[in-house]
Amino acid sequence: MSAEAAVLTREIVEQIVREAVAKRLGTRRLTEASGVNELVVHASARHVHLCRKDLDTLFGSGYELAPEKDLYQAGNFAAAETVTLIGPRNRTLTNVRILGPLRNASQVELSFTDAIQLGIDAPVRLSGNTAGTPGCIVIGPKGVVVLAQGVIRAAIHVHMSPAEAAHYGVTQGDLMKLRILGPAPTVFEGVQARIDPTSRLNVHMDTDEANACALHLATGFELFT
Repeated sequence: MSAEAAVLTREIVEQIVREAVAKRLGTRRLTEASGVNELVVHASARHVHLCRKDLDTLFGSGYELAPEKDLYQAGNFAAAETVTLIGPRNRTLTNVRILGPLRNASQVELSFTDAIQLGIDAPVRLSGNTAGTPGCIVIGPKGVVVLAQGVIRAAIHVHMSPAEAAHYGVTQGDLMKLRILGPAPTVFEGVQARIDPTSRLNVHMDTDEANACALHLATGFELFT
């Protein structure tokens, strides 16, 4: 085989490899016209979502949350306000951030470590799926709310738009896998697809999961089925 043919063959092989890797890597930024964003992975610290009624009880009638930081998903924000949570045997978590906007029902999202500290056996659920879950006491500056249910450990999930779902070949609720590349390489399974026209490609995991994979030191991500 001539040197020229060998170079050509190597170039073809490298191109094939690049295309295969690009198809598999969730970090690949596609063309703007495709409507697919670069994959971003975030650790979601413990937080509270409140309904209108509970916000009024905790902070006063007609109170409005003060957005302190916009979150990655459009329209979502971390509020300046925090609350205290009380679990069984008066175990507490203080300065728990409220996330906006308001929801139809209040809920508390914790990591496994947080749930142990609060003394609650919180099940792993997707946000909004709180039927039959434990509750807790929420304390604000103006009042107290006793949640009959709503305390969960948020299941790892990925937000995506319909175009992004089509790119990955998944539908609503499908389970995917996420590979974390870096000093503590890890593969998470059961990453549930949450598809919405307003969403950007974004995986949410809790702080325990983020610590386990050294997310802050990650060098790349792969999202696949």
